[in-house]
Amino acid sequence: MTMIGRRTVLVGGGAGLGLVVAWGLWPRDYAPGLTVGPDERAFGAWLKIGRDGHVTVAVPQAEHGQGVYTTLPQIVADELGADWRTVAVTPAPVHPLYANPLGLDELFEHGFDAVPASWRGEWATRNAAMVTAASSSVRVFEGPAREAAAAARALLIQAAARRWDADWADCSTEAGFVTHAGKRLRFAELVDDAVRETVPDPLPIGVQGAGALMGKAVPRLDAPSKVDGSANFTADIRLPDMVHVAVRQGPIGSRLVGIDRAAARRVPGVVEVIETDDWVAVAAATWWTATRALDASHPRFAGEGPAPSTASIAAALDAALKDDGRSVAAVGDIEAGLSAGQAVRATYRVAPMVHGGIETPGAVAAYRDDRLEIWAQTQAPARARAVAAAAADLPESRVTVHAMMIGGSFGAALEHDAVAQAARIAMQLKRPVNLMWSRGEALLHDYYRAPAVAAMSARLGANGAVLGWQAKIAAPATGGALAERLVPGLPRRMLRETYATGGAVPPYRVAALAVDHHRANIGVPTGHVRGGAHGANCFFNECFVDELARAAGVEPLSFRIGMLGGEPRLARCLSTAASLGGWEGGVPDSGQGIAAHGFRGSYIAVMAEARMGPGGRPVVERLVAAVDCGRMVNPDVVRQQIEGGLIFGLASAIGAATGFAGGLATARGFDRLVLPRLADTPDITVEFVASDEPPGGVGELAVPPVAPAIANALYASGGFRIRTLPLHGAP
Repeated sequence: MTMIGRRTVLVGGGAGLGLVVAWGLWPRDYAPGLTVGPDERAFGAWLKIGRDGHVTVAVPQAEHGQGVYTTLPQIVADELGADWRTVAVTPAPVHPLYANPLGLDELFEHGFDAVPASWRGEWATRNAAMVTAASSSVRVFEGPAREAAAAARALLIQAAARRWDADWADCSTEAGFVTHAGKRLRFAELVDDAVRETVPDPLPIGVQGAGALMGKAVPRLDAPSKVDGSANFTADIRLPDMVHVAVRQGPIGSRLVGIDRAAARRVPGVVEVIETDDWVAVAAATWWTATRALDASHPRFAGEGPAPSTASIAAALDAALKDDGRSVAAVGDIEAGLSAGQAVRATYRVAPMVHGGIETPGAVAAYRDDRLEIWAQTQAPARARAVAAAAADLPESRVTVHAMMIGGSFGAALEHDAVAQAARIAMQLKRPVNLMWSRGEALLHDYYRAPAVAAMSARLGANGAVLGWQAKIAAPATGGALAERLVPGLPRRMLRETYATGGAVPPYRVAALAVDHHRANIGVPTGHVRGGAHGANCFFNECFVDELARAAGVEPLSFRIGMLGGEPRLARCLSTAASLGGWEGGVPDSGQGIAAHGFRGSYIAVMAEARMGPGGRPVVERLVAAVDCGRMVNPDVVRQQIEGGLIFGLASAIGAATGFAGGLATARGFDRLVLPRLADTPDITVEFVASDEPPGGVGELAVPPVAPAIANALYASGGFRIRTLPLHGAP
């Protein structure tokens, strides 16, 4: 049982008051920002209970398919002793209590470590830096959510014990009731009295009925509405007098130089044509009408200088490799490590990757009563509010953001270009607008996963030991660019560009190691895509270690485990995946490959069975994953995330990439992305390694090792090594 001192928790006795977690960074408390109905009582910043017994949990993280609308409410319900059938969820308002400094730290791969941790935390809280990123939801918010629920449970129990003239310490909660000696009272009967009770000191955690839901596969709260179509996404918002808006943007670095306004206005149903330096938009009665009018307007864009292309990107990466890099990690004497033994060298390349979520960027904006309201798909609602306020030339205090469920973001909802466009148009038209990008716009103007090139070098000793390992990675400075857009208040001079080399330091123990980042200016905007730079860097490392094992004449699984003395959890994942998959050693013609990765406090190994199919397209027949992600709140949700991550990793292995020509991506639709279809989906097996470790991140965990496992399997199948992503054809 964990005991929390009462000085860390404040409670108020009114309908709009409740529990407030006191942040210890400076002497300031924040009142909860939850909206409370007339038949509800707030029990802090995390939950409210209605007079009919329903429990509503505020979730400060965006739901984009990862299940956070279930896992965080499950934590609250578990500690409270609630009946899961009575639990509901609501998006938390923009508020300092829901800041997520860990999510920011790990999204940028701790690039702000030069900024004192206390200062980062204070900045995040003062700026209500709510961000859904870095698989951090449970790791950050389990503690405060559980404390809030424990306080609410204690207040309910005290109210019941007072009626029974019993010792509250002898009472418990179960399935929405307070119980004692055969007697029970519903939460609904106690809420009015409970808010007048005093939070005990110390606060008990994990007792008196808590624990009934932890680790259980309870049904997802968001699933029924998504199945029956009643779930609201941004495109579903309808407001009186609303118009629909389509937008067209030019090639990278270009400006709008002309349109045929008259032709656009002749399309029936057009309300207005809006021009800016960077884009043109049409507001109309329907989105289809707006799109037809855009086509009729024939917008013309022009830029100065050469536009980015596939060739220019490759040249920029190769040129960066020739420049001096910045050391990311160094162990031992790398010059000595690379001076003797068998030399092994390889160069790997990764193409730009799109987000490719089903829902395209969009936002709804309405200006009324001197206030601007925004409905948006956002993983950073406070940042969305700031962007909208700047676009509308309003103070942030007059902007309200409603965070919507997202139809598969994969990181795209960290960007807010559509929010700025909607806000600007709503202010100009003085009527509500529903702006949605087309599929083409979403692919042509994405913030792509950065392309990269890695020059890998190693030396092997006579016994197969790795004497030296050197990785020179050329990639754009995605972290700095993302920080400019997402956290402009943090000092840029103190940001180290660590994002580009996330996951580049291998987990293996080698005598001498050096990892360098060579910054490349490719002229294409890059951002965070599920898995981040780990997707590329795990591909480099796990393919290269496979090549080292082959060069040493050692079976690849044994070669890896032999170097994992400091990572027993990863070694166990490797052995478990191999055992479940029937690992035959990756011998020629076996079509078996294996890869492993540690990520955000969790570990995974993936064994793949693959072969090259017609047209040089890989055919993946089987994926076996062994996962150690610590203690699980909801095993079904975790399994869904791992399976989804494996499919996402499969997509990045065989497609989901784009070239560039004339400053525009060459992929204009899903038909050009070579995404895996249902018929391409392999047999998937996921095994969880039992663990009592704290929960680790799972949302991105399964993505990085899939591509190298498949690449290694293709080598075992056909005897040729593919060193590019996506994987296609023989060299």
